[in-house]
Amino acid sequence: MKKFIILAVMLVSFVTAFAQQSQTVEMADTFRSSGKIYVVIAVIVIIFIGLAIYLFSIDRRLKKIEKEK
Repeated sequence: MKKFIILAVMLVSFVTAFAQQSQTVEMADTFRSSGKIYVVIAVIVIIFIGLAIYLFSIDRRLKKIEKEK
């Protein structure tokens, strides 16, 4: 039941976020036309990969500490 409620909340939030795309964003159009959007996407991907590596390393350390106790 809890998973169903979470799924319903996620779907409702997605619909409201999707409904707000009626305006154009000038900055995104400018980045896209000049090719700089790929730099922005690359930076975001690098940040997410760094966060994932950091979280996995913390998880390994915690598992090691839990096994010692």
